[in-house]
Amino acid sequence: MVRAHVGPLRAVALRLLRNEEDADDAVQEAFLNAYRSLDRFRGDARLGTWLHRIVVNVALGRLRKRESAKRDGEQVQIDAHLPQFHENGMSQRFHQRWTVGADELVSRAETREVVRNTIDKVPEPYRTVLVLRDIEELDTAETAELLGIKPGTVKVRLHRARQALRNLLERELELTGEA
Repeated sequence: MVRAHVGPLRAVALRLLRNEEDADDAVQEAFLNAYRSLDRFRGDARLGTWLHRIVVNVALGRLRKRESAKRDGEQVQIDAHLPQFHENGMSQRFHQRWTVGADELVSRAETREVVRNTIDKVPEPYRTVLVLRDIEELDTAETAELLGIKPGTVKVRLHRARQALRNLLERELELTGEA
């Protein structure tokens, strides 16, 4: 069971935690939790799906602990990463359409690395919602349930995370000359 699932589960944990040691610990804890709860596995879903949920829950728990310790009650600021607007509602910055398709961008190794590093710059809890919805492909209801928040909050955080990611990527690609 472990050999068949450890690779994909580690990848999920690594995407959420962005630290190899923490990801390994989360996967180990998830397997222990699964072993202890094996009698509660109903078989409604595949074993891999059940394990995926467990590792996501463990990783999210670790993220919550990490973020609460780091923040010490401060409000997470995403405003610096969002687009800025004039009083008349017009964007302060002209956004050109991306001429390269997303598939083409993702296929380049350098760009993938830039995107990964840029996702890391999106503040929590926005990054977690972005990863769960856009990378792990969970729906809004599943994400809300996992995070213990309302579906509307998931939608707002996802929208803000995507805006922040776009602005951060634009800046990063300008700096690296890839824009």
